[in-house]
Amino acid sequence: MDAVILVGGFGTRLRPLTLSVPKPLLPVGNVPIVERIIASLERAGVTRAVLALGFKPEPFIAAFPDGRCGGVALDYAVEPEPLDTAGAIAFAARHARISSTFVVANGDILTSLDVSRIVDFHRESGAEGTLHLVPVDDPSQFGVVETDPSGRVRRFVEKPAPGQSTSRNVNAGTYVLEPSVIDRVPLGGKVSIERVVFPAMVESASLFAVATDDAWIDTGRPETFLAANLATIDAAGGSIIDPSARVGTGCLIERSVVGAGATVDAGARITGSVVFPGASIGVGASVDASLIMGRVGDRVVAVDVVVGEDGVIDDGARISGAKIPVPEGS
Repeated sequence: MDAVILVGGFGTRLRPLTLSVPKPLLPVGNVPIVERIIASLERAGVTRAVLALGFKPEPFIAAFPDGRCGGVALDYAVEPEPLDTAGAIAFAARHARISSTFVVANGDILTSLDVSRIVDFHRESGAEGTLHLVPVDDPSQFGVVETDPSGRVRRFVEKPAPGQSTSRNVNAGTYVLEPSVIDRVPLGGKVSIERVVFPAMVESASLFAVATDDAWIDTGRPETFLAANLATIDAAGGSIIDPSARVGTGCLIERSVVGAGATVDAGARITGSVVFPGASIGVGASVDASLIMGRVGDRVVAVDVVVGEDGVIDDGARISGAKIPVPEGS
C-alpha cells in the first residue's frame, strides 16, 4: 500500500528552528518526526511513501540516503509551486502513479493511532475517503465533523457556537483515499482538500470517518513541539540522551532530550527542554522549557526560549520568552 505524506510546509511557526532544518525532519525524542510517521504507516502495511515536497528535496535525501526508511521505499514529489493540500496530494499521487487505495498523513502530526483500523473500516464501508477524527474539549476552536451511525460524514461545522453541533470530533489529519479522489483535483490545480474536496464528497455521500481516543498532537508550534518531546520522554521513563552527547560533571538533566554530538558543560542544569544535535550549553547554565539548537553561554539563565542553529545567548545573560535569532516578520 502507498502513502502520501505532506511535508511541503515552510514551518513558519517553528522559526528559527526551521531556518536550517525542515519541520518534518526536526527530532522528537531524537527521532525525526517524519521517521516516526513512516514507522507508524509501515505497521499498517504501507510499503512506499511519497513525500509531497514544496521545496528542495535535498535534506530528505540526505536524511535517507538509501531511499528507504525502515522497510518503506521513499519517493519524492516536488511541487513546481504551492498547490494547497488537495493539489499537493494529487500532484504526489500522479507523480508516483498511485492507482489503488492509499493513505495520506500530515508531516507535522504525531498520533498513536493504529492506521490499519482506518484502512480496514474504509474498505469495509466502501468509502471513497475516510477521515481519522479525535475528540477535543473545546470544539469552538476547531472545525468539527458530524457523522451518522454508520460513520458517513453528514457535514462540517467550522468553530461551532454553543448548541450549533453536538459533535466534539475534529479532523486529525490522517486519511484513507481511493484514486478517484485524485480525479476530483484538476491537473496542477491549487485546491484545498478540507475546504473543497471533502465537502464535495459529503455531497456525494462518499466520505466516511472514524473517531478514536488515540493520542494526537500537531507539532507545528514551539509549545506543541516541546509537548511532543516531553510526552516521548515520559513514555520512555526519563530523559533521552544520545550516547554521543558530551555531558560534563555535576550536570542535572531532568525530563529533557539531548541530541547527538551536543555538549552540556559542567554544572549545567537542563529541565523540560530539548537540546538539539550539535548544540552547546555552557558551564553552569540553566535552561528550562526551551528548545536549543545553537549555543547557550556560561552561567546563562534561559526560560521558554527557542534558539536556532545560528543563535547565541551570551555568557551571563538572563532571558525568557524569546526567539533567537528573531525570525523576520516577528
